[in-house]
Amino acid sequence: MENQKDYSNTKFSSKQRENKIKTRNKTKEKQIANNLKLMESEEIENKDVKNSSDEKISVVIPIYNEEENIEELYSKLKNSLSKYDYEIILVDDGSTDKSWEIIKSIAKNDPKVKGIKFSRNYGQTLAMYAGFQEAKGQIIITLDADLQNDPDDIENLLEEMRKGYDVVSGWRKNRRDPLITKIIPSTIANFLISLITGVKLRDYGCTLKAYRAEIIKKIRLYGEMHRFLPALCYFEGAKISELPVKHHKRKHGKSKYGLKRTFKVILDLFTVKFMGSYFLKPIYFFGGIGLILLFLGVVFTFWTLYDKVFLDVFVHRNPKILIAFTFLPMGVQFILMGLIMEVLVRNYFESQNKLPYNIKEKYGGE
Repeated sequence: MENQKDYSNTKFSSKQRENKIKTRNKTKEKQIANNLKLMESEEIENKDVKNSSDEKISVVIPIYNEEENIEELYSKLKNSLSKYDYEIILVDDGSTDKSWEIIKSIAKNDPKVKGIKFSRNYGQTLAMYAGFQEAKGQIIITLDADLQNDPDDIENLLEEMRKGYDVVSGWRKNRRDPLITKIIPSTIANFLISLITGVKLRDYGCTLKAYRAEIIKKIRLYGEMHRFLPALCYFEGAKISELPVKHHKRKHGKSKYGLKRTFKVILDLFTVKFMGSYFLKPIYFFGGIGLILLFLGVVFTFWTLYDKVFLDVFVHRNPKILIAFTFLPMGVQFILMGLIMEVLVRNYFESQNKLPYNIKEKYGGE
């Protein structure tokens, strides 16, 4: 009996030891898993910090007669960009005041500042384009020189870009501008641009934006196309976001833009739509119009024949025949125009060894 009791006690104690060992192992496994999660989160945080410090920031500012604002803007930018590797590119768009002298003075004392002066006033679009070409940063920020954009918002734009966006556009949610001459025309323009391009943004006119350099440097700018930059980047495959930004009243100087720019936006919009949707396939645009005109021409031709046969209306007295003879040759002309455009597009790409597509990333292979 005693032997049996000792045996049962021994068996029971061995099971207890096994359970303790299993419990201890599970605790260790949980600790290891928690440590791994902690290490992963630290790596992500370190990666974010590394990205924010390693990527060089280029700030491009077009300037036209802003002598009273430049020095204050420069001071604010220095404070906002202090923890980044940055450069500031000030583009004088043919100013007639002392803007260029102030830019040279700042650039002389700060190697991070670069000044560019145009021989005459070419407009905001080409001033930005010149800055893009000179920029050496991986991220390019644009803002106005009138102090209405707040440099402190740059950090928010960069934070949004770290989420994987190629373009982050500012939205002046509480805009401090005249209602009739600026806010209402801008609202109409934003609606039209969003509708026609398919890129829905609340504020295309806000200059405060952040771009990936590899995207923005592919785009050639002409005329007054700077306000369409998010849509043009989208056509290049960019991922776009929009953030609310602060907007201040203008302290010094006068606005360089008025109500007339709304009409320029509408005209430029046709160019943007064509370049975005039909540049690689112009035959679809011109050929589509040509087919519609040919169809209408055929309809009016048979209508004229019907009037002659069943209503006894002579052809020379029927105005429908004139419409038919107008639409038919116009339809042929539009189709031929589309074919000519196809040849020109092919010549454009092949003569410059350009590809009609952009590769975002490659993976694998030798």
